[in-house]
Amino acid sequence: MAVSMTTGLFSASTLTLRPQLHQKFALPTPPSSLRMAPLRTVTHATVSQPPADGKIRRGIMKPKKISPEMQDLIGLPEVSRTQALKHIWAYIKENNLQNPENKKLIRCDEKLKKVFAGRDEVGMLEIAGLISPHFLK
Repeated sequence: MAVSMTTGLFSASTLTLRPQLHQKFALPTPPSSLRMAPLRTVTHATVSQPPADGKIRRGIMKPKKISPEMQDLIGLPEVSRTQALKHIWAYIKENNLQNPENKKLIRCDEKLKKVFAGRDEVGMLEIAGLISPHFLK
């Protein structure tokens, strides 16, 4: 490959590729006085111990204290959100509180009215939102 000194441009007529230029070459190693030992980053991670029963509880699965109104309905002092919903649905089914014409609506008795803000009828999808204030922080 020839370079014109005056213009700094490649000359198309002298541009040739040689096979030895395309081979990969090993980089020269620096002298031993210039070599540095690789740095090691040592991190220490601690593993938290799982609960005794082997279940991990976070978020909606974590048991929390509940209000006295919810305790009257469920019968437990603390419960997870998912378990609370299961207990409420069991109570609804036991007492036949679903509207027979529209199964998405729940007719509230006195215990449910205390939990569901005094409403006479509640939609199925509203239950999760109505029980939120009953979980104490």
